[in-house]
Amino acid sequence: MNKQTKAVPKFTDETQERAFWETHDSTEYLDWSKAKKPALPKLKAMTKTISLRLPQHLLDSIKIAANARDVPYQSLIKVWLQEKLHSH
Repeated sequence: MNKQTKAVPKFTDETQERAFWETHDSTEYLDWSKAKKPALPKLKAMTKTISLRLPQHLLDSIKIAANARDVPYQSLIKVWLQEKLHSH
C-alpha cells in the first residue's frame, strides 16, 4: 500500500513533539504498513533485587506450588504479583 503521507514537522524539543502527536493521527504522517520490528539484542529487562521476609510456612507453600508447576519459586512469585497487580 503506497499511500501519500504528510511530511513530519521538525520539532525543537520533546515537549513540542509530544504536544503535536497528542493532537495528530500518525497514520497521516507514517506508512505503518512498511514498519518493521526493531532488533534490540542487547536490551535487558531492568530488575532490582529486594529482600522480602516471609513466614517459613508461606515460603514452603510457595515452593511446593512452584515445584508442582516446575518453575523456580521466585518466578512464580513474580507471576502472581503481576497477575494481582493487573486484576485491580
